[in-house]
Order: sequence, then C-alpha cells, then structure tokens
Amino acid sequence: MKNDVRRLRMEQDLSQGQLALAMGVSRQTINSIETGRYTPSLPLAIALAGFFSQPVEEIFHADTAH
Repeated sequence: MKNDVRRLRMEQDLSQGQLALAMGVSRQTINSIETGRYTPSLPLAIALAGFFSQPVEEIFHADTAH
C-alpha cells in the first residue's frame, strides 16, 4: 500500500519522532509506514488522517501494480 505520510509530515516540518509521539507509536512504526514495509491498523490510519486533516483514502492508496 502506498501512502503520503512522509510528504504530509515534511510539509508540517515534523520529524518521524514528533509524529510518532503524537500518534502514540514508535518512530520505527512511522518509518515502516512511510517506506511501505508496514500497513497501519485501521485505528492508526484514521488517527493519521485526523492528524493531517485528510480523508484516509487521500493518504493511503492501494498498490495497483500487478
């Protein structure tokens, strides 16, 4: 799954650690989400969407490559 978390985080001049603290997760979790190694739980995806004031579907995109 592709996502825009890194772009959104950088637009707000936040470090991974700062975003992690705001979300109640580890910096490594944020890094893994940004690099596509980890798909967040629905509650975390919703929390990230709320934090960035974006709909979930605007932040997370299905990887349609076959």
